[in-house]
Amino acid sequence: MRRYKDIPSWWFYILLGGTLAVSLVLCTVLEDQVQMPWWGLLFACAIAFLFTLPISIITATINQTPGLNIITEYVMGIILPGKPIADVCFKTYGYMSMAQAVSFLSDFKLGHYMKIPPRSMFLVQFIGTIIAGTINLAVACWYLNSIENICHDTLRGDSPWACPTDRLFFEASVIWGLVGPKRIFGNLGNYKAMNWFFLGGAIGPIIVWLFHRAFPKQSWIPLINLPVLLGVADAMPPATPLNCNAWIIVGTIFNFFVFRYRKKWWQRYNYILSAAMDAGVAFMALLLYFSVGMENRSITWWGTGGEHCDLATCPTAKGIGCPA
Repeated sequence: MRRYKDIPSWWFYILLGGTLAVSLVLCTVLEDQVQMPWWGLLFACAIAFLFTLPISIITATINQTPGLNIITEYVMGIILPGKPIADVCFKTYGYMSMAQAVSFLSDFKLGHYMKIPPRSMFLVQFIGTIIAGTINLAVACWYLNSIENICHDTLRGDSPWACPTDRLFFEASVIWGLVGPKRIFGNLGNYKAMNWFFLGGAIGPIIVWLFHRAFPKQSWIPLINLPVLLGVADAMPPATPLNCNAWIIVGTIFNFFVFRYRKKWWQRYNYILSAAMDAGVAFMALLLYFSVGMENRSITWWGTGGEHCDLATCPTAKGIGCPA
């Protein structure tokens, strides 16, 4: 890689300055539509800049990327309550920009392993982002104007036009922006005790470090990684046991047995294998959409049969019993 020319720093500075200037113009000219003042944009950029390095280190170490979506929504919901669009914009600039930066670095890391010139990777990422963003916006406008009742409440959950991801953004804007954290996690809400978990997350690694200092001979204590435990636990509730079991099996095979007994293979191919699996999932998603989804058909097999356990749907409300 030393034979290739490195990327000039002014390429990044121009890109940062240009995007920031355009964003400031949008916040001032379209202030009524965006609802976010110019200082909110700068505050969101400061949050993204502050967290990019530590979250990139966590991602490179444990392959888990903690999200700032809840934090950014929480902060803007407290500062500007009753403005859902401002909350969504603050989340986009504070969280999505950081996530894209981490993804950008991850692609550079993969390109470094594959011996791709850095300038070529930068240009491909830059041009690809412009093309993908333009096509995405054009297709979204075409869908909204050509498909009846798209993203509407009357559509069933199995409809390809139910827009679950977009509705997630909408519901988040209502919860955190329109209603506001004060009515949920503040003095006006019923869940203010949940705020203590911020303190728990801050002092948790310190407690692990203190245990390691107190018991240095215990080799298992340094293996406790709270970002892994909390990040995985956060991703488990919406997943099915099939997803979790597949993740546990693959992770155990390649990050325990292969790492211990075939370390050279692990060092050379494990990261590329991870990228190949991600690409395979994306390819299968496209294949299933064009072959099955567009025809409004579904594939029924054991893996799509739900939890396979009657107690999984057992009511938890008081006074309602479980099935015998």
